[in-house]
Amino acid sequence: MQDLNTFYKSKVKTHSESLIEIKRKLAASSTLRLLLFITAFFLIIILKDNTKMVLAIAIIGIAIFLYLVSRHTNLRYKRDVIVALKQMNETELRVLDRKFHDLPTGTEFKNDLHYFSQDIDLFGKGSFYQYSNRTALKQGSAALASLLTENSIASITTKQEAIQELSRKPDWRQQFSAVASLTKTETSTTSISKWLENYRSFVPKIMKFLPLVFSIISVLCFALYFFGLIHGLALLILLVIGFAISGTFTKKITRLGHASTKMQSTFQQYNRLLQIIEDTEFSAELLKEKKKQITKEGKKTSEILKEFSILLGNLDQNNNVFYLVFGNGYFLRGLATSYKIEQWIATHGNAAHDWFEVISFFDAYISLSTFAFNHPNYTFPKIVDSEIVMHSKGAGHPLLNPEKSVLNDFKIDAEQFFIITGANMAGKSTFLRTVSLQIMMANVGLPVCAEEVSYHPIKLITSMRTTDSLTDDESYFFSELKRLKFIVDEIQNDRYFIILDEILKGTNSTDKAKGSRKFVEKLVGSKSTGIIATHDLSLCEVATELPQIANHYFDAEIIDDELHFDYRFKKGICQNMNASFLLKKMGIVN
Repeated sequence: MQDLNTFYKSKVKTHSESLIEIKRKLAASSTLRLLLFITAFFLIIILKDNTKMVLAIAIIGIAIFLYLVSRHTNLRYKRDVIVALKQMNETELRVLDRKFHDLPTGTEFKNDLHYFSQDIDLFGKGSFYQYSNRTALKQGSAALASLLTENSIASITTKQEAIQELSRKPDWRQQFSAVASLTKTETSTTSISKWLENYRSFVPKIMKFLPLVFSIISVLCFALYFFGLIHGLALLILLVIGFAISGTFTKKITRLGHASTKMQSTFQQYNRLLQIIEDTEFSAELLKEKKKQITKEGKKTSEILKEFSILLGNLDQNNNVFYLVFGNGYFLRGLATSYKIEQWIATHGNAAHDWFEVISFFDAYISLSTFAFNHPNYTFPKIVDSEIVMHSKGAGHPLLNPEKSVLNDFKIDAEQFFIITGANMAGKSTFLRTVSLQIMMANVGLPVCAEEVSYHPIKLITSMRTTDSLTDDESYFFSELKRLKFIVDEIQNDRYFIILDEILKGTNSTDKAKGSRKFVEKLVGSKSTGIIATHDLSLCEVATELPQIANHYFDAEIIDDELHFDYRFKKGICQNMNASFLLKKMGIVN
């Protein structure tokens, strides 16, 4: 922890110093522009009788001023990146102190019907998402949520390799995230992708050549007019013809122009992120594969997008009256640019979705790799092909303070079920969520909170937090039955690790005992694997009949009229319950 603190504090110090320097340059830049303006103004007044000198000063002054404006804009962008970097490292320092509850909660990704996300605090206040998310883009946040809820056991070692490589590139990760955090777009990438994919051309193919021919004719006519070889009426007629040709497509060009204005800013900003990816060499197969998606026949996507951005900017010139009249009237520039835009869309439009997806992927994987970097004591599960589903030594819950967390060892084989009993508050639910998170994190490719883990990949499904639904007129019991039916249907089609916290909570004790036993027998018969927590000690009897069942418990002791927990995972059946003791202790009953 101290090493991480030192790392992030040194980054804050470095960026603070850089910020002071860049602010000094910005102040000097502003002063220089003011001095240039004053100098040019006085020189023009002094030399006002010398037209050529005045014109030269004006041209040179404007050129230098535009350069200084461009330089000042670049300095401001660098300042904003440095500010973002400084804030990023300050955030990491707060998270190291377990102060992360001001970060995005991801509540928009909550889904009561998901396989496990509702039960294991994946989204919401104090959730794993809130703790681990460092995405800077809306699409990246969605990509991260999708990775956490995917429930896929494919290519885990490939995912681990990618996360490990990015975890070793802290400066690269932060640079990407800082640039991404400054990406503010009016139009979503999803909308742009759909627009490009569904675009219908309107410019005739003849426009590939006609604007060039018309422009040559216009230049010749102007030359002939200045040499007095044709009447000015010819230029007017040419203008009318040009307007007639352009006017036929005015509405469609205008609509394309409006769309272009919104897209241009998005492409310009995302282009910076593409360049960061393109300029980096990766060794992990998954990262190399993603990088290939933004390469078209050996040409960088950033260059392709730059071409498109320039075209969109040219079309935006139609808002300039001078360009609108002369550019379209004599050179058919609007049609020429529209034709090139349509050709670009025809060639690259369907690929835009992949480009945006790659950016979202890296944004999401930066969160995963930052998590790995921030937890050097966590371990990447060793993927095995054996009867063991998970063997974890020193397993803990990643959201608990490591100074207070009690670590446990456990080993569960394929098609085995643990029945866990224990007193209230003894640690059963925390253990269930610890195991659930280890499976979820292992499947995502993340390191887990444990000293050592062997893991045979398996999908996860849980039922721990069933609630009644007043809006759907459902009782608690019926909601629970629907969840259990969902589990039974799913295990017919795939291998699952099932985690249940108290089966049939919504019915009476006798009925619950019978129903729970039958349900456990059904799960065992399905060749699934899992853990069931219960207060019903009679359910533990099934272990004497089914060898796949093993009893475990969490204990509580009353010492000197005080309740004590050791939070240790033990073999056997719990004998000490604490509900009556707590009722008396709190004065609820005598």
